[in-house]
Amino acid sequence: MDKRFFKIFGLTEAQAIAIIDTPLEQLEDPTDKYIAVSHLINFPTEQSIAALVRAIETSNPAELDHRIVRRKAVESLGRLQAKSALPVIRQCLKDDDIYTVENSVWAIGEIGTKDSEILEEVSQLLDKPGQIYRVIIHMLANADYKSALERVQKFTQAEDEPTRSAAIATVCRFTGDYSQITEVIALLQSPNVNARRGCIQDLIDSHYYKAIPQIARCPVSLVFRLRALRMLLDAGVPTGEITFAEVQPYLEQVLYDHPNDIDLVHEYDVTPLLNFVIDELYQTDFGRCYLATKTLLDIYLQEAPQALLATYMDKAYNDYGGHYHVMKLLGWLKYTSGYDLLVENLHNREPQFQKSRTACAIALGELGDPRAVTELKTCLSTPIWDLKYACLLALDRLGDSSGREMCATDADWLIRAKATSNN
Repeated sequence: MDKRFFKIFGLTEAQAIAIIDTPLEQLEDPTDKYIAVSHLINFPTEQSIAALVRAIETSNPAELDHRIVRRKAVESLGRLQAKSALPVIRQCLKDDDIYTVENSVWAIGEIGTKDSEILEEVSQLLDKPGQIYRVIIHMLANADYKSALERVQKFTQAEDEPTRSAAIATVCRFTGDYSQITEVIALLQSPNVNARRGCIQDLIDSHYYKAIPQIARCPVSLVFRLRALRMLLDAGVPTGEITFAEVQPYLEQVLYDHPNDIDLVHEYDVTPLLNFVIDELYQTDFGRCYLATKTLLDIYLQEAPQALLATYMDKAYNDYGGHYHVMKLLGWLKYTSGYDLLVENLHNREPQFQKSRTACAIALGELGDPRAVTELKTCLSTPIWDLKYACLLALDRLGDSSGREMCATDADWLIRAKATSNN
């Protein structure tokens, strides 16, 4: 669990608990209590857990501000994996608020339980209208609660694609019959970005290694694809079901992240104007961003560098999605004047720009400037595996093998495997 973003509020544990124990009506801003219950994720203590339980028990589900705090308190207990809070979370399964129910199901899954009564209560939610069924199915699958099979099967024809994906994958896992898993793989090309992201998770959970090539080409952020390949490697290599050498080409394809290696699901009816294409780099659906990236490389090769620098100064410097695409494009465009900007952002430690550091490493390798060797090698001490791997790729591109020597005994088996491989 990545907790880098949970420390932005600066409260002490005692301050957060004091806010939680203050009636909502007495607070100057009702969002203070939401912040407090969020912040206690940083304090895995009995006091914090007890305070979060009180936040649930003293809330009034009939009032919106109370419901919002209640939902978040349940989520925080899940993140803390607070087993002692299971009884109060279980009671929240009966809430009329579907988002509280959703968080409760998720929290129970995070905490983990083999209690058949609790799992049956969760399963019965599949019979209740209006619920967020994907979360329920996902939790039951990970709990290996096969008694829910009949209820889950009803959702294999669901209109909602993420729900249908979860149901099909779960039925495959429960029955051992993977003949229908192709329907999940097909959703990697759905126009619905949430379906694309969801089915990747379902393929991870199913340990369906045969889908790795298709996952690598799925038009979603490389964050989702890298996570998938890493989790499948970590699961499959120790058991001998897959090898690093088999997955290595796909892993490196994702790290390079060139739009020609993506199966795009969007297209333009007519050749778009440059300003429109630049604006598309900020879309939350990365499928549209990859189409824009490809268009810049195919059509606006000469105009693109200056347009990218302009959009960087305008808003990409502060937008982590657009920032990533600008950094990567400077490399594909061989824009040597972008060297200093790439080096600066290679060392940008702000958590929201983490994937941009990987983009900068790849881009520096594309520029071919030998000055980058030293900069890239300084990043080999990072705990961020994908950045380290990207630096090794870039160093190889620059003809430097000393990075491999440095990483030959790395603590991460995957980095060791790359460092000692022939490719």
